[in-house]
Amino acid sequence: MPRRADRGRDGRRAAVRGSQGLLEALALFAVYLAALLVVYAPALRGPFFSDDLHYVATNPYVHALTLENLRQILDPASPASVFVVNYTPVHLLLHALAWRAFGPDVLGHHVLNLALHAAGSVLLVGVFRASGIGRLAALAGGTLFVLHPANVEAVAWISQTKTVSCFVLSMATLLLFPKRPGLATPAFFLALLAKPTGAFLLPVAGMLAFVRLWRGAPPWRHLVWLGVWVVGFLVVSIAQIEVNRRSGSPDAGLGPEGLERIPLVFGIALRYLWMSATSLGVSAFHEPPKHASFADPAFLASIPILAVCAVRAVRSVIGRREEAVYWVLAASSFAPISQIFPFLYPMADRYLYFILPGLIGVALFVLRDVEAALPAALREQATRAAIALALVLCIVFAVRGHARAELFGNPALLLVDAARNYPGGVSANLLRARGAAREGDVRAAIEALEAARARGWNRFEQLENDPVWDPIRSDPRFRGLVREIAAWWIERSEQLENPTQMELRVRAIAHLARGERDLAIESLEAALALGGPIDERIREELAELRRGSPQPSR
Repeated sequence: MPRRADRGRDGRRAAVRGSQGLLEALALFAVYLAALLVVYAPALRGPFFSDDLHYVATNPYVHALTLENLRQILDPASPASVFVVNYTPVHLLLHALAWRAFGPDVLGHHVLNLALHAAGSVLLVGVFRASGIGRLAALAGGTLFVLHPANVEAVAWISQTKTVSCFVLSMATLLLFPKRPGLATPAFFLALLAKPTGAFLLPVAGMLAFVRLWRGAPPWRHLVWLGVWVVGFLVVSIAQIEVNRRSGSPDAGLGPEGLERIPLVFGIALRYLWMSATSLGVSAFHEPPKHASFADPAFLASIPILAVCAVRAVRSVIGRREEAVYWVLAASSFAPISQIFPFLYPMADRYLYFILPGLIGVALFVLRDVEAALPAALREQATRAAIALALVLCIVFAVRGHARAELFGNPALLLVDAARNYPGGVSANLLRARGAAREGDVRAAIEALEAARARGWNRFEQLENDPVWDPIRSDPRFRGLVREIAAWWIERSEQLENPTQMELRVRAIAHLARGERDLAIESLEAALALGGPIDERIREELAELRRGSPQPSR
């Protein structure tokens, strides 16, 4: 009987602790969300732009929560997945729910992202605490993450709901995995289906099992569940690769191959470390050089810094310290975007979103070791200094984050920001081209557009729909450039097996840009025969074309 009574008391105490922990988490969430509403206030009315347009604003699959749209969103081979060039059903379902709640009013969509960012940051504090990091240090780490200016892009950009939702699910997975790997499994798959970046959880959970759970005999139950994760990851990867194959991104020169890529990878790693530590170097639409030599200063500077990091990481793994989990978190989040396997735009602020928690975790362990190495008489002073530094950083990050949020309130400012940081990039050349077009300088406009095109820009419909090009629209040189870019889209479209209704419509618009009205009508008729969510719109456009009306906008 006494033992049973003891167990009852222990259970009640655990329940009380659980309730207190939940209340503390909710209070922290409220504080974080309130802070974010202030810091991100300039972005809360920022319009849909760029990727927001095809993910949300013009995506018919998220505008109505019908059973057919749900089936399309869940099917990796459906036109819904092809339309966004990603198999991320959790992401699209969140947008569908948000559209049902808020419609085209951007405020609700922005606040949703803020709430997800706040929730993910609260869970990150929990992950830090579960690793043995002190309460105050964990809180400081979570607060620095929630305010970091590099995260503004991932939070203020509406279509980046995929990033912040994936992070929430990822942190939930890491909290559940040690004690409830079965419950962690659906969280892992939901994270993976919100954004493929969720794959970083595989090596992180593996390291977590090694340093925390491997006591004598291997943690077979956890390893079996990890095996289930691997199988699921491979299945999702096959679907993702097939969808990505239909991307509309041109090969604009992806940089060097083989060993010549090493300086580029090291240089990018160094830039992310600098951005993480200082918040300096953040930018809209990064376009760093795609080539770097072994004599490049960034590469040379990165060698000793990354060597120190590597030594510390290896020692933490050998010593089976919790710190190793955060090294793996940072490394596995960096690997897909490191340019070992290159893609068109090699850097972005939002790519740091998953790397940053790993680096913050490592920093907290390093600071703890530094404090432990100090004489006892100095530790209290060191703690006060660390608290003061954290407060200063939080204030600086909040001020800089507010300034970054202002850019997302007006997308034109993002182009200016990118042009200032990368004067030879796509944004800078587009701004130069627009300025030249206003002045009627066809030669300068074409030259700048060709420079942007050489770096991967290929949006001919922007040239057709924007009145800024009206002063030069009829010039044969301008029309020739539009026709060339449209021809690329037509060639790509004709290579697709089983094009979707929307891909056929894009082909029709490209034919119209080339003045090929009959071929445009043929493509629209094929799109209508195929059927889909925009049948009525295509009927209207066909009627307009047959009457000789101007081309439809994309």
